[in-house]
Amino acid sequence: MNLPMTAQEAPARLLRLLVINPNTNPAVTRHVQRVAEELVGPDTRVTVVNPQEGPFSIETAADKAAALPRALDLIRRHRAVGYHALAFACFEDLGLAEARAVAGMPVVGACEAGIAAARTVASRFSIVTTVAAAVPTIKNMVHGLGAGSFCGVVAAGIGVAAAAGAAALADARIAAAIRLAIEEQGAQAIILGSGGLTGRAAGLQRQFGLPVIDGVAAAIKMAEAVAALGLLPD
Repeated sequence: MNLPMTAQEAPARLLRLLVINPNTNPAVTRHVQRVAEELVGPDTRVTVVNPQEGPFSIETAADKAAALPRALDLIRRHRAVGYHALAFACFEDLGLAEARAVAGMPVVGACEAGIAAARTVASRFSIVTTVAAAVPTIKNMVHGLGAGSFCGVVAAGIGVAAAAGAAALADARIAAAIRLAIEEQGAQAIILGSGGLTGRAAGLQRQFGLPVIDGVAAAIKMAEAVAALGLLPD
């Protein structure tokens, strides 16, 4: 008589996640890869890729326009590998609709994932991003996600590449932006709104004593959760 396997005896399903850093900065890709490997479960494999050509940082509308077709090309070239979900390591909406149309798998954006996580721990929160040019786009995304009345946006005034480094000036400006969000916007939690800020959440949470959510990390974890639901056949 063959008895059914228990949960402990059943073989684990290996989940494969694709993460796209749409800029060409290898430092950002390395940060994201490290954070992802620390974050996901033992039966999840993460591949982080970036295009070989295109903007080094995505800070303007022109950067976004140049990066989008290259990101879509990466998605098309990796589809055949058989990933179960995809996350973007970019906070601004870099063509989520277009990506979902070609990916053949669930696609998670960092803004939507960060806001979903922040809603579980705070009634008011703020997004801290890098450059001021990103603020209007992020505000439009926040309103589109129904969070405009309780989610503020603050720019630290540093570039994405600088944010990905360890310069004291970058640290000071990020901290100043968080203080402004707390004092002027009543933020009870902070969302880090740039791939260049990936890896900073734990240290900032200790520094300020309130929840700090890495938008890219939230997207990766949400992608893992959606992949585990088995929404698409292998």
